[in-house]
Amino acid sequence: MSTQNRVEEQYKLWLNDPAIDENTKNELKSIADQPKEIEDRFYRDLEFGTGGLRGVIGAGTNRLNLYTVARATQGLAQFVNKSGHANPSVVIAYDSRNQSPEFSLEAAKVLAGNGIKAYVFESLRPTPELSFAVRELKASAGIVVTASHNPPEYNGYKVYGADGGQLVPEQAEQVISEIQQVQSFADVNRATRAQAEGANLLVWIGKDIDERYIQEVTSVSLNQDVIRKMSDNFRIVYTPLHGAGNLSVRAVLQAVGFSHVDVVAEQELPDAKFSTVKSPNPEEKEAFTLAIRQAKASNADIIIGTDPDCDRMGAVVKDASGEYFVLTGNQSGAIMVDYLLGALKERGQLPQNGVVIKTIVTSEMGAAIAKHYGAETLNTLTGFKYIGEKMTQFETSKEATFLFGYEESYGYLAGNYARDKDAVIAAMLISEAAAYYKHQGKTLYEVLQELYERHGYFLESLESRTMKGKDGVEQIQSIMRDWRENPPAEVNGQQVVKIEDFSQGLYGLPVENVLKYTLSDNSWFCLRPSGTEPKIKVYFAVRGTSAQAASDAIHGLVNAVMSRVDQK
Repeated sequence: MSTQNRVEEQYKLWLNDPAIDENTKNELKSIADQPKEIEDRFYRDLEFGTGGLRGVIGAGTNRLNLYTVARATQGLAQFVNKSGHANPSVVIAYDSRNQSPEFSLEAAKVLAGNGIKAYVFESLRPTPELSFAVRELKASAGIVVTASHNPPEYNGYKVYGADGGQLVPEQAEQVISEIQQVQSFADVNRATRAQAEGANLLVWIGKDIDERYIQEVTSVSLNQDVIRKMSDNFRIVYTPLHGAGNLSVRAVLQAVGFSHVDVVAEQELPDAKFSTVKSPNPEEKEAFTLAIRQAKASNADIIIGTDPDCDRMGAVVKDASGEYFVLTGNQSGAIMVDYLLGALKERGQLPQNGVVIKTIVTSEMGAAIAKHYGAETLNTLTGFKYIGEKMTQFETSKEATFLFGYEESYGYLAGNYARDKDAVIAAMLISEAAAYYKHQGKTLYEVLQELYERHGYFLESLESRTMKGKDGVEQIQSIMRDWRENPPAEVNGQQVVKIEDFSQGLYGLPVENVLKYTLSDNSWFCLRPSGTEPKIKVYFAVRGTSAQAASDAIHGLVNAVMSRVDQK
């Protein structure tokens, strides 16, 4: 069937389907004279990719709505019921985005209609707490309704396995196969809320799980005595960026001894429009504008920001001139690796088989630091699910002891209570490190400079290009095909010495559409289509003998690569 025929057929099916409500049909009728809009809504089914479903909210097969959520949940229910769990159950959490509570309840009703108990958080919660809850309640799976730091018009639906980690490709393929069998909304089994609650298949959860989660997070803290010594002389400014982190982050910081935590009032409450920022993303300095202003007024030692579902954490510290400096994900990760491993070694608690796990696009600085302490570093594909998968493997095999996992995109985890990145524990650890070093008379910026001097001047950069809609998908595919079929022999005056095409399943890793090029000076760059956004991402990394040398090298590398990418 041609794309045009599919679009016309699906559009008519939605307009005539008795299972679809009138408001949705009216929305579709309102675009009857907009063929491009109709095409974008119906040219495909919203893809169940690396992070489950993620898309613009609205009517259509390529949108997130009650019907695409119900269809995905029916497929998940079929997967769970075939998995052999004696008493199947699924935990559901959600963040502050538009329709998150409605989508969560819809998923719960479909699960109940398939005889599966749904544990649903009574209000918004951090994504990592969902990961913890799946493990704590011994559930069969988990769902988080979130679009992370995407623009306000988006929402999403992430699925977790019984170990508390996001589904890895093999599991995701099984769920996708089940979803594809749901040909009509009439195939969705759905209970009413009253039926589900009456049959004890819809159970609301909250405070008890919160307390257990906070206890697990704070158990990882290593220097609460120092925190308490510094308590009167250490100030944190925190912004949840209108998301789910507010209560959990503050509770954990208070529990370990921080008494001066000032929340950015304008960004404290949930707001699906994220009205105070262009993007609720702690990777971007602009998101910290209000927090920096407040920190300057109070002379805060550190600023912490978490994204809407509270799985990513960004930190801002004072530089040598006293100005607030936004740490990159790689820099925060390096500081936490050094602090955590150093504290464990100081106590004689650093295991001989300790391992740090990071992704292939994350800086090698953390690996150099881990080696300094005698720990191994393991690389995985991009996506914290792969880090979580290795954690579960090591928990069973005992071949290694997990110490810390992180990725350059501001995701971090320590401890074994969860299988996803956790901005709550990251906020605790980076604040604890800052207080520990302040007690020694140093700032985190000064610690970072010491790490550069000891291990080399690692510098990274990320460029992304947004390419929306059907045309954008084809353009991204064209760029990847061009680099794959016509690899460069030289870039920025350096010979290409190694090409890694992860679509070939290298090193026993799952197949993924990623290309990585290593140059003769050990710099590298990597091209990767995003699995959750309509973007192609290009990662860059160099290691210089000085800050200036590293800056010059990465500037030349970025220009050389992006000039070719942008030609497409």
